[in-house]
Amino acid sequence: MGQAKKIAMYLLVIFVLYTIITAPVRAADLVQVGFTGISNAAKSVGTFMSSLVK
Repeated sequence: MGQAKKIAMYLLVIFVLYTIITAPVRAADLVQVGFTGISNAAKSVGTFMSSLVK
């Protein structure tokens, strides 16, 4: 199980590096979308917690 997890991580890192090298603009767009999603999720959690306190 541990060996498979290590291999999967290596493959993921290789894929990410390949994507960044071959299509840097697309990779930047994907990172921006990811950070936007995380930001929206954090705002939603904050709004939810605020509504619980009121």
